[in-house]
Amino acid sequence: MPTKKSAPRWLNPREMKAWRSYIMTARRLAEALDGDLDIHDLSLADYEVLALLSDAQDRSMRMSELAETAMLSKSRLSHRMKVMEKSGWVKRQPCAEDRRGSWAVMTERGWKTIVKAAPDHTESIRNRFIDHLTVKDQEDLARIFDRVHSQLRQQYVAEQEIN
Repeated sequence: MPTKKSAPRWLNPREMKAWRSYIMTARRLAEALDGDLDIHDLSLADYEVLALLSDAQDRSMRMSELAETAMLSKSRLSHRMKVMEKSGWVKRQPCAEDRRGSWAVMTERGWKTIVKAAPDHTESIRNRFIDHLTVKDQEDLARIFDRVHSQLRQQYVAEQEIN
């Protein structure tokens, strides 16, 4: 039986300004950071996966855990891994405990790539973002986006359970 949809909750001018400021800045910032990694033949998505693996024990993670941590669908992560495997930055290894699962493992080449790119990426983050914020701005943004991220993670996990 069809259910009645409630009326849209349109954004008021303050909400619209906040949203548009965020979305336009987030898109442009991601594009700029992505472009700044071109000199390392890395995309921002590649860098993020390598960063997660570099922080993991033995520089490896279960594919399912990596997908959940990065909040990527399994198919999107699988595609990303194919690209990164071709570059020699990662490899997949079967999981001995669960034959259906596999591990994403950073290679020595992947490690060298992120170590080389990290100083430039950090400088790019500083120049394009951090240096334009006060300490209070940084604290406020961390608090705000921790809250939003927590809600998004809960939604992501719930959606993955449905799929």
